[in-house]
Amino acid sequence: MGMKHLVDYGVIAILAIMSVIAVAVAIERFKFFKKVNIDNYKTLELLELELTKHMHIIATIGSNAPYVGLLGTVLGIMFTFSVMGTGAGANVNDIMTGLALALKATAAGLLTAIPAIILYNILHRKANELLLLKEDSLEREKL
Repeated sequence: MGMKHLVDYGVIAILAIMSVIAVAVAIERFKFFKKVNIDNYKTLELLELELTKHMHIIATIGSNAPYVGLLGTVLGIMFTFSVMGTGAGANVNDIMTGLALALKATAAGLLTAIPAIILYNILHRKANELLLLKEDSLEREKL
């Protein structure tokens, strides 16, 4: 029963926390991008440092959430095999319940990763746009 709770509450809770963190960081970055004045930065490097701050968190969540979901899948399948091995769960209903538990973790991992990667790509694109505008501004100053 402990492995079932580990998948139900542990893995799913970790993925939920990861989702909240990714969305919170994305919201903070979107707000920063709206108010940033690229003219306040003397170099491209300083601007890039500010624009990309904390974006690695979103990328890390997006790239690791499937693995956390996979861990839940493995634990769910282990739970199913364990129940089957004891002879108490050799019926089809118990086997399907265990497999559904495993698939729930997989789905949660993907539902965490896909939006995080989308958010990261949108933010990365916006940061690049602002950097290009600053680069153009610096080039015009040289003329």
